[in-house]
Parts: sequence; C-alpha cells; structure tokens
Amino acid sequence: MADRMSMVCLDDFEDFARTYLPKASFDYINGGAGDELTCVANRHAFNRYKLLPSVLKDVSKLSLHTTILGHQVDFPIGIAPTSLHKLAHHDGECATAAAADDMNTMYTMSTYASSTMEEVAEKAPNCVKFLQVYIPSESGRLFLVDLIKRAERNNFSALVITVDVLVLGTRYSDMRNNFNIPSHIQLKNANRSFSNIGLPKFVDRSLANFSIDSSITWQDIKWLKSVTTLPTIVKGIMSASDAALAVDYGAAAVWVSNHGGRHLDTVPASIEVLQSVVSAVKGRCEVYIDSGIRRGTDVLKCLALGANAVFVGRPILYGLAYNGKGGVKDVLQILRNELSAAMALSGCRNLSEIKRPLLVDEYALSKL
Repeated sequence: MADRMSMVCLDDFEDFARTYLPKASFDYINGGAGDELTCVANRHAFNRYKLLPSVLKDVSKLSLHTTILGHQVDFPIGIAPTSLHKLAHHDGECATAAAADDMNTMYTMSTYASSTMEEVAEKAPNCVKFLQVYIPSESGRLFLVDLIKRAERNNFSALVITVDVLVLGTRYSDMRNNFNIPSHIQLKNANRSFSNIGLPKFVDRSLANFSIDSSITWQDIKWLKSVTTLPTIVKGIMSASDAALAVDYGAAAVWVSNHGGRHLDTVPASIEVLQSVVSAVKGRCEVYIDSGIRRGTDVLKCLALGANAVFVGRPILYGLAYNGKGGVKDVLQILRNELSAAMALSGCRNLSEIKRPLLVDEYALSKL
C-alpha cells in the first residue's frame, strides 16, 4: 500500500491502481470507447466554468446535508454503478457499499456485480441503495423481474435504468488485452437471479448479450414501472428532449451521463448538457450527473448548474484497490472535504445557496 499521507487527491488513487492492478483489469476499469475523446472531455470540460465567489459571509457553520428521493444523506456525492468490484479488491461490492453506509450516502449496485444484493444489504443495511438494471428482450424479462423483486426485498430505494447502452461500445484496450473476467470472479448478482428462474449461469459478454436489447423504446420504461413499486431513475440522458420524455414516462429522477465515455466516443461531456437537462425537466424530477468528477470544485459546479447530486465511478474502484472499504471512504471523504472548502470559499453555507450565478462560462469572461 502507498504511504497514506501521499493520497491527497483522487488522482493519487488512480496512480496507485495503475501500478497495483493487473494491466488488463486496470485498462478495463479506466478505458473508454474509441479514441477516448469523451473520457478526456469529461475531465477538461469542468475547466470551462469559473467560480465567482461571494465574500464576507459567515461560513463558520456549513451543511452539506440533502434529501435524495425523500431520503436524508450527509452530502450529495454518491457511488455510481460499476461492474465487477472484485477486480479491484477481494471484498468487492460489499466493501464499497459498506463505505457508503458508514458515510450515509448513496450506493448504486450494478446488475453485473461480483457480489449479490443480499450480501450487500447485510453489509450496508442503512444507506440509500439503488439497483442499476438494463431492460432485456422478452426472453429476459423474468430475469429482470427477479432482480427487481430481490431489490425490493433487500430494502433498495430505487431502480436505475440504463438507457444509453443498446449495443456494446468498442474499447480498443479491452480488445488488445483480450479481456475476459478472471475465472475466480463470478457475476454473482446476476447468477443468483438466473438460478432463481432456473437458467444456467452466464459469464462475461454472454450476459451482456442476454441483458441488453437494441429494440427497447420508451414503452419499455412504461412496462418496467408496471412491475415494481420502486421509483425509477433513467440514466444515460444527454439531451433536453430525452429528459422531458423521461419525466413524461414517470421518472423520479434523470441521470445525466455519457457512461464515462465507455460506449460512444465524441459525445459531449456530461456537464456540458447538464443545464439544458435541468431546464427541460422544470423541477418535475431530481437530476443527477456523473462522468469526469474528480474534485470538490467539480461537484460544486454541478450543483450550481442544477444537479441534486453527483455520482462517482472509476475513482471509487481506485480507492477500493488501494485499501478496500477504507480506500473508498478515503475517496468520498476527500471529495466531501474539497466540496466543503469550495463552498466556504465561495460564500455558500448550504446546498440551497449554491446557485447558477456562482459560475461564469470562460467564453463570457471577457464581457465581465
């Protein structure tokens, strides 16, 4: 393990994971589609927005508390769905969820998890837990329904429906590495549901081919809502028109995401479309965002543009690789501390004081 004192920002955890993890595993976590232009854009786009602090305010008492779908959380930074956490650490998703539980924030579990919902619920009984799902073809609907019923039984708070992956993207690093899931790691979450409905276990890309359907439409969102009482969060929204449709079809929240640039390259950075999505939903649902968030100032900028919460993916896995549950907590705590400092230095005492005038687009600076 690296010197604990040297881990001062999220980039340090990425550097550790790059050195510590097998190359194929790190590339799978870190890689993006095509030339990875969107991966780069996700990080750099935050620099377009500059902070305009308000001074001489009493910021001696700060609050980062907020409410997400009616649930109280201590700060607006959650864990995004990512697959196969046991690639990073043998405790896998159980450690990740336990970190969220300790810090009273949101944890989103992937359909492609290497631990089961039941295991996660035992290790993280109190935090806000979401289950990420895909809508499969008709032949896979029993599988999805079983996943949903397990989520309901295990006190998950919402379903996150990924809608931006109707086919798999092309990641050159995975192709060059001939990446396959290591034999000692299983898709335990999905395989539990396959067992429940009497189907054999799936491995590697065969599960993706089974669970992803290129023919789904908004009508399938309507079907999914008919088989659960859980709120639905539509993830993968990158346009105002789709955001409005998601609300029309009953979404409790829309999640602005380009999937971290992992499937379609050359799309805009998530933060570049956030404001238009917020405007489109007109307060009718909550708005979340992921992709490229690495600093507390990044979080502050997302909140100023109207997001209710932000979610972090890859850095969580880097923290997990560093020190299991403790490493995930380190990542979350760094972001929390940086957000707190950025709020104080900007004159914001609580989340409700973070408003759009806090930001100026760099292209508008010359007009100030």
